[in-house]
Parts: sequence; structure tokens; C-alpha cells
Amino acid sequence: MATTHRVYIWELPVRITHWVNAITIVILSVTGYYIGSPFFDSPNDDSLLPMALMRFIHFVAAYAFTASVLFRIYWWFAGNEYARLNQFIPTSMGRVQNAVQTGLFYGFLEDHIPHSPGHTGMAGIAYFFLFMMFLFLIFSGFAMLHLANGGGLIYTIGGGWMLSVMNAGTLRMLHHVLMWIIWAFVIFHIYIGWHNDIVERNGLVSSIFSGYKFFGKH
Repeated sequence: MATTHRVYIWELPVRITHWVNAITIVILSVTGYYIGSPFFDSPNDDSLLPMALMRFIHFVAAYAFTASVLFRIYWWFAGNEYARLNQFIPTSMGRVQNAVQTGLFYGFLEDHIPHSPGHTGMAGIAYFFLFMMFLFLIFSGFAMLHLANGGGLIYTIGGGWMLSVMNAGTLRMLHHVLMWIIWAFVIFHIYIGWHNDIVERNGLVSSIFSGYKFFGKH
């Protein structure tokens, strides 16, 4: 008779950084969109007040986002087997095959999604590129702060060096475009999460709160 057992997959640091990233992305998107294209003014028509507030909230969220992303990258090397870098970059034939089979499943060429207690091979690759986009947003954000504050060692190290690679206008455009790409990823991420939870019945959605997933055992 088939039974189920719990497996602790997502450690607390993984769950915390996931939700910090999710919350700050929402805040950064709203405030960043306003900074680029203000959609309301203050009641007394002093447009500087809401802009200053939006910029302040944007910067606070950006620092929290930066700390969360950097810590999660550190956790690629300090976390459990499901959090490590080799789950994001396939370094074994097993992970490569898992990624291929997952792609075939989503392409309706396979009937079953391959077993993956943590991320599937394809999901790991997608998340790796997502984190590369996160890093570009962080670097380009610090580059713009470098311009706004007239330099500074921290801003230079954080991203000011990018101004020697591309001009400020290009950085701003890419910073904005990546926001929309990340939102497209978020929509797909939520859909895949619910879809896989229904298909596998392993508590995938609840696992990002509890850390536990459920697997069949015969």
C-alpha cells in the first residue's frame, strides 16, 4: 500500500530569501515605475514630495533585495543538497537528463515529470539565469546611484564600473526592461508551481512556507 513521507527540502534561509525577494520585487517594481513615469502628484501639486518618498522606499527595498540575493548566492555553497549551486548549473549527467526530460514534459512529449525532490533540472537553470538578472539589476541600480551621488567607493564597486561598459541611458533602459522580464517569469513561476503541485501532489506550494514536501513510499 502506498504511503507518503515528509522530506525537509527548503531550509529556513531559502524560504526567507524567497519571500524577501518576492516582497521587494513588488515594492521595487511599483516605486521604480513611478520614478520612471510618475502617475500621481501630491495634493498641493508639489511633485517633489511623492518622488522623494518613492525614491526612499525604492532605495530601502533595493538594499534589502541586494542583501537577500547575496545571501542566497552564499547559500549555494553553505546550504543543503537542494540549495547548492549544482542544482542550478547541471554538473552531472543525471541533472542534464533531468532538465531534458522536464523540457519534454512541458512540451507534451513526455507523460510524466521526472522525480526531483528539489528543483527540476530545467527549473534550476531558469533560476540561475533569474539570479543573473537580479545581479544585473543590483549593479545597474548602484551605477545609477553612482551618477546621482557624484561617485563614491561603495557605489563604484557596487555598479559604478558598469558606466565604463555602457552609457547611463542604456543601463536605465535595461534596468526597466528586466523588470518586465522578471514579472513574466513570476507569472510563469506561479503557474508552474500550482501545476506541478496538482500533478505531483507533493505539497510544492506549501513547501515554501513549511520547508517540507511529500513523496510517495511503497
